[in-house]
Amino acid sequence: MSANYALKEEIRDYWSSRAESFDSAFGHRIPPGPEREAWQAAIRRHLGAAPLEVLELACGTGEVTGALRRLGHRVTGLDFSEAMLARARAKHAGDAGARFFLADAEHTREPEGRYDAVVCRHLVWTLTDPEAALADWFRVLKPGGHLLVFDGDFAAPAGLPGRLAKRMLGWLDRWEGTAPPHTPDLDRHAAIMRELPFADGLTPEKLAPMVARLGFTAVECHPHAPIARAQRQGASLRNRLRTLLYRRFILHARKP
Repeated sequence: MSANYALKEEIRDYWSSRAESFDSAFGHRIPPGPEREAWQAAIRRHLGAAPLEVLELACGTGEVTGALRRLGHRVTGLDFSEAMLARARAKHAGDAGARFFLADAEHTREPEGRYDAVVCRHLVWTLTDPEAALADWFRVLKPGGHLLVFDGDFAAPAGLPGRLAKRMLGWLDRWEGTAPPHTPDLDRHAAIMRELPFADGLTPEKLAPMVARLGFTAVECHPHAPIARAQRQGASLRNRLRTLLYRRFILHARKP
């Protein structure tokens, strides 16, 4: 067994263990109201208004799928966790415009030139071979197709605001008691991160040149701030601080 395979199996097991409670995690679920509207506005801005054939990678429990479907896009969702897919299928049961398959986002095995857009959220930083994955995503896109990535640097707090947010979250933990963490096993999460190519953080400055090198054009990075602002509306102090912790971004590119 290769070390890469062993790491991917560890990643699969880890995210499968999170499936049951994932929809209750702040920042994962996309609730109706300002946050859903902000997500849909970001998607519409980059993909346009016309319905597209979208390949959604690491679709998880189908939250971004819902935003895509409400905009009229037809979605094929791939994930390599059966536990996540079970929840996505249940959530979108009866919707002929959303279908879900067990597959590896780094090697999709989808037909060449099949999709108008490839979309993913919080996936790229977890890839074990990001260049191979991006090459595969380029392959499955039609000429003129879109790559739309929502991701972030989760290795370190985002400058002074992130450091202050982390400190205040620590104070809240001491004052109120530790809140349920985003992850069921923070040590396991940290151990996985240390083995990844983006262990020291995924930034637009790292990702954009890689995307361009693999043949994409019109590569642009945009702030995640409009979505973060929407997330803060009505959120608890703890969750408002969480939106400040890390530098998140949106990358959009096209296949020539």
